[in-house]
Order: sequence, then C-alpha cells, then structure tokens
Amino acid sequence: MCDETISQRVSEITDKILSDYSGERTIDGSCPFDQPDKKIIIDMLGKLQIIVFPGHFKNYNYKVYTQRSGLSMLLEDVMFNLKKQISLVIGFDERYAPFDNEAKNDVAAELALEFLDKIPSIREYIETDVQAAFDGDPAAFNKDEIIYSYPGLYAIFVNRIAHELWLLGVPMLPRIMTEHAHSLTGIDIHPGATIGKYFFIDHGTGIVIGETTEIGDNVKIYQGVTLGALSTRGGQSLRNKKRHPTIMDNVTIYSGASILGGDTVIGRDVVIGGNAFITKSIAAGAKVSIKNQELRYNYDSAHPVEQCEVGDGNDWFYVI
Repeated sequence: MCDETISQRVSEITDKILSDYSGERTIDGSCPFDQPDKKIIIDMLGKLQIIVFPGHFKNYNYKVYTQRSGLSMLLEDVMFNLKKQISLVIGFDERYAPFDNEAKNDVAAELALEFLDKIPSIREYIETDVQAAFDGDPAAFNKDEIIYSYPGLYAIFVNRIAHELWLLGVPMLPRIMTEHAHSLTGIDIHPGATIGKYFFIDHGTGIVIGETTEIGDNVKIYQGVTLGALSTRGGQSLRNKKRHPTIMDNVTIYSGASILGGDTVIGRDVVIGGNAFITKSIAAGAKVSIKNQELRYNYDSAHPVEQCEVGDGNDWFYVI
C-alpha cells in the first residue's frame, strides 16, 4: 500500500473519530485543561515522600545548602500544584459547583494549606507503620530497608496522604493517588478507609481494603486479604453506607482471608487463619481457622490416591 493511500485512509479515519466525538457521552468530553493532571498528582506524591522521609529520598532538581531551604521549596512546589489540582476538581462537589473560578481558587488554597498542616500528624503515623513492619517481619534487615523497598509501606504512605485529602472533602485526587499505589504494589486501599497506628502489610499483593473499612491499632494483614462488602449489586444506592468490616486492635489476618460486610466486627486480639471466609462478627481473643482440609496426593498409576485431613492442632495456623 502506497504512502498516499495510507495518508488518505488516515484522514478519513480522523474525520470519522472527530464525528464520533460530537456526542454527549462521558467519554466525549474535550476539555483536558479543566481536568486534573495525573502526572502532576503522581509527581506531588514523590515530593511528599521526600518531605515525609527527608533522610531517605531527595529531589535532584534542587541544589540546596540547608534543610530549611530544601523543605521550603518542596512545600511551595506542592502548594502551587495541589492548589491548582484542587481548584480543577472542587466543582465536582455540589457545595462548590456554583462558585466562580476566584472563589474555587480561594477554597483550593485553604484546603491545600489545611492538608500541608497535617503532615506532622501523617509522619507520626508513618513512624509507627515502619516500626510495626520491623517488629513484625523477621526478614527485615533494618528500618531503612523497609522504607526503601517494602510495597506495603508505600501503599500505607499513599493512603495516609490520600485519606487526609479525603477527610477534607477533596474530590478525585485521593482516588487517583491510591490507584497509583495500587498499580505499583497490587495493594488496593480506598482513601476513605480509616486505619490506626502500627499498621503492617506483609507481602501485600492482592490486598483489597474497601471505602468504609475501619482498622484499629497494631493490625497485621498478609497478601490476598479482602476487607470488602457483602454485595455491591445495589450500586449507587449504597453510597455513604457502612459496607465494609471493622477490625479492632491487635488483629492478625493471614493470607487469602475474606472478611465482608458493614456489620462485621473483628474483635481485639483475634487471629484469622488463611483462606477463611467471614461474614459475621468474631468475639475478642478468638482464633479462626478452616478445619477438615483435605489433601490429595496422586503420584502415578502404580500408587493409589492418598487422602489426608489436616489435624486440629494450631501449628499450621501460623504458617504462611
């Protein structure tokens, strides 16, 4: 096929797609400058990571001589971009939809400043998360290794940032942040989830924590755990309702467990065994495990299939 023919076909397809844009569907919107910029939001997360962990991460674009000057530049950068991004999305909140651009900018500036003022509190919680990871993982060489490399800590860090914006009523940005962490770590924590101190995610891949989940202090969760809703078939009619479980202090949830339902409360000091499926509340201090598991071994045609039930002992319960 000659270049002229290809060019003509491309021109025809261009016209066809432009015509398709003329509808009034959600995907037909053509005002990208009035929408949040995902690249800028992700860049802000990187700068906030430097602010939260000043001794571990740095911005190579800045040449500074004092910690104060470096921090000041980072805060001004985050403030400028966060204000801009909030001003772009604040109109999605019906409270601010009637505001003109100047009023939206004023609201965005106040919300951005309120968020930045929360950073010391965020750092207080993050310090406990690092400690929980070190205390809970015998494979951890030191705390620096956790900060640099553990996906669970990164997902928690992003959630703690996003959750503060969520509490301030900022639309869209918190979800963009946590879904970015989800794409990097495989850990899906909704920014609406409330999480206490000393939270440890071990391994982490496949974890899902829903919007209305409440998690107390000193909770440990392994890979593949779901803290979810019993059903979402009601769709938007379930908005703002408690759909996800409450996990009290000092709970450990092993890999593959699913805990579902807004009325489900897991009491203090409970241990949930791997692959458990829970839709009812568990009293404090209980150990939940799956009994009567059956193992099958099929070596070859010369040997019969052997069946073996897992015993009632507790040793298997702690094996990951």
